[in-house]
Amino acid sequence: MIRPRFARTLAAAAALLSLTSLAVACSKSETTTTADGKTVLRYEGTTGQVSFPELAADLGYYQKVELNWIGDTTSGPQSIQNAATGQTDFGGAFNGAVLKLAAADSPITSVIGYYGSDKETFNGYYVLDGSPITSARDLIGKKVGMNTLGAHHEFLVREWLAREGLTPDEIKQVELTVVPPVNTEQALRQGQIDVGTLGSVFRDKAVERGGIRPLFTDESIFGSFTYGSLLFRNDFISKNKDAVADFVQGTARAIRWTQTTPRADVIAKYKEIITGRGRNESTDLVDYWKSPGVAGPGGVITDKEIQTWIDWLVRNGELEDGKLTPADVYTNEYNPYANGTYPADSGPDGQALAAK
Repeated sequence: MIRPRFARTLAAAAALLSLTSLAVACSKSETTTTADGKTVLRYEGTTGQVSFPELAADLGYYQKVELNWIGDTTSGPQSIQNAATGQTDFGGAFNGAVLKLAAADSPITSVIGYYGSDKETFNGYYVLDGSPITSARDLIGKKVGMNTLGAHHEFLVREWLAREGLTPDEIKQVELTVVPPVNTEQALRQGQIDVGTLGSVFRDKAVERGGIRPLFTDESIFGSFTYGSLLFRNDFISKNKDAVADFVQGTARAIRWTQTTPRADVIAKYKEIITGRGRNESTDLVDYWKSPGVAGPGGVITDKEIQTWIDWLVRNGELEDGKLTPADVYTNEYNPYANGTYPADSGPDGQALAAK
């Protein structure tokens, strides 16, 4: 039986966030270098998928850093907590989760956008075809399933409900429930939840089977929009500025490569990387890759992508008005598509792109 874990998840998150500053202060992880002088960056990946840093490394876009995979993660909030506490050197999550971490006085800075939505890549919030749910108001007292609380999907659901006119008290009556993505379609079809959050391969396969319809999508709310960013601890940046700069320029170029390369070539490259790294993974998910889902060229971050969630947290009483500004939590200093190194409309090597 699926049980909502909203209250205790938020309580645990609050407790964890309150300890972040202490954990960072106590972290004694030392930066290591390779024999040829490259800075080693510890990170977490995702099974069966290729991250932009992994792509950048394969394409040879890094000169001063080398990646060290220490395991996989399925949670953005956990990824950035691990970076903030020194268990990894960089992590990535939804910008709302990044802001919560920053609001808890965790000294971190986002350096590049890495995921979002567009017309090809998006998350949908689906109901059964025969469901009486057709509007936000119909969700009062109903269950919405998502992979984790306190992150992207919770924020998006609450934002949509607010835009549709529900009051804060009414929004609290919508029950947000944790359901693993692999189980979401089944839970929806069996009536265990009323709305299921579906993206990527899980959405495509569920839509192919039929019998469901989208109530709304994240793309329908914001259009092409970058939702999450990769970050480092501020002390790491100050001690390893050249390494961070190299990491961002290489990752930006890898993002730009996917933004300007035919889909079939991207899929072929991803399969090559997954097969070659020897982690006993399937490449099946790669066939469902459609687009990078990153709005800005090379992952350039905009004020709007941060301010949207600052405003949201302030409205919901989770952040003091004026405590944070976008400039407090992100920088485009190292991104070649923002700092003048490459024209914003150029390719992964700064070259002019052929007209379409």
